[in-house]
Amino acid sequence: MKDPRIPDPLSWSVFTQGIWRDNPVFVMLLGLCPLLAVTNTAMNALAMGLATTFVLVCSGTLVSLLQRVIPKQVRIAAYIIIIATFVTIVDYAIQAISLDLHKALGAFIQLIVVNCVILGRAEAYASKNPVVNAIVNAFGMGVGFTLALLSLGIVREIIGSGSLFGIDLFGAQFQPWAVFVLPPGGFFVLAFWLFVFSLMRKRKETRAKQEEVARAA
Repeated sequence: MKDPRIPDPLSWSVFTQGIWRDNPVFVMLLGLCPLLAVTNTAMNALAMGLATTFVLVCSGTLVSLLQRVIPKQVRIAAYIIIIATFVTIVDYAIQAISLDLHKALGAFIQLIVVNCVILGRAEAYASKNPVVNAIVNAFGMGVGFTLALLSLGIVREIIGSGSLFGIDLFGAQFQPWAVFVLPPGGFFVLAFWLFVFSLMRKRKETRAKQEEVARAA
């Protein structure tokens, strides 16, 4: 069993961990509140994913740099302060870029502070590994989270509005299914993607076992 005090060697798996093996949404089921709330359009999903990725990378970098300075007794409070600082930066940046986008994302920008994906990465990985590893791992987690948001946002916008990133796809004759841009639609699409992701993982595991048996034979 690996000693948690020993840092992980930098490898491709450090990056891909958050995209596939430990995807924050499809595997660990974290961050579902913003996932279901803001993915009624692909643009909202992309904006929330990029904002979360920025906070993940910046907070992971700072936590890794300060891991020997932050006392263990107050580490969670320190992590929250660090995360809140970068969330504030993101909040003001989105306001400066687009007020409409800021209104669409609403309170879920500020709620990035308590997103379990970010706090979990700070506690479980960034505080125990070198800064380069922390950056790569946080970026991979951010990419995985953004892909999950886009997976829902694209499907919900196409079916629920007949458009993608605000561009009309089917013309006036298309009859959108409005339920998909409402909260119940988020649950329907999430269930679909969880099923697809689970099926893909099982097939990959079965193929790996078959290859292992073939090599052993």
